[in-house]
Amino acid sequence: MSSLLQVSNITKRFQGLVAVNDLSLTMEHRTIHALIGPNGAGKTTTINLITGVTPLTSGEVQLDGKTISGLPTFQVARSGIGRTFQNIKVFPSMTLLENVMVGGHEIAPMGILKGLFNMRGAQKEEKLLKDKAEQILDYIGMYKWKDELMENLPYGRQKISELARALMTGPKLILLDEPAAGLNPSERSELVKVIMKVYEDGTDFFLIEHNMDVIMKISSKITVLNFGSKIAEGTPKEIQNNDEVIKAYLGRKYQAQGRN
Repeated sequence: MSSLLQVSNITKRFQGLVAVNDLSLTMEHRTIHALIGPNGAGKTTTINLITGVTPLTSGEVQLDGKTISGLPTFQVARSGIGRTFQNIKVFPSMTLLENVMVGGHEIAPMGILKGLFNMRGAQKEEKLLKDKAEQILDYIGMYKWKDELMENLPYGRQKISELARALMTGPKLILLDEPAAGLNPSERSELVKVIMKVYEDGTDFFLIEHNMDVIMKISSKITVLNFGSKIAEGTPKEIQNNDEVIKAYLGRKYQAQGRN
């Protein structure tokens, strides 16, 4: 069986800086693949290269055996990839439901211009998005807050709403950029439950995360970056016991925890 995501020798240079250096990794179907490393290691740049937000200097990205590198972001999304962002991107003065509906623009082909000349079609499309968003909020256990303004929701639920928005296009793979950042332990636990529910129902995840309790709990495989280059790859247990990873990122305190 072919891999779900194949990253082959990708490099990104910003003038004199090499942000990602000849990175290759393979993500299999039905896995949660984590990318970890120190701040500035090139993790978010890697996700931006995969999704087409940032153009590659060299290399190739494939999804299910089809090349997606070089495609515009909307075509990458339509190929089956959803994503969230490191810095939360919500509309505070809109409701939770409206924020989730925004994620469905790829399944709403009419657009603003056509909608101006076809009000009936625009209303039908809006109902489609509303119904889809309500289904997703019910699915992840957030339906009762659908009419709350985003600015009134706890930060943890705002973060989970971004995952709900990513689900609007029915992706086969979702890229999560630090989904647990800023969350307290109970919020992280709630997030993990939602991620695992979505995963168990057929959607795979590729995530960046600094919270090792989250990474070690849910990851099938971990790739470690340092200064834009891959320094290790393996199962959570293998990464916990990798001396180079401990030295570059996890630290001696984590070494003691990982080897007990």
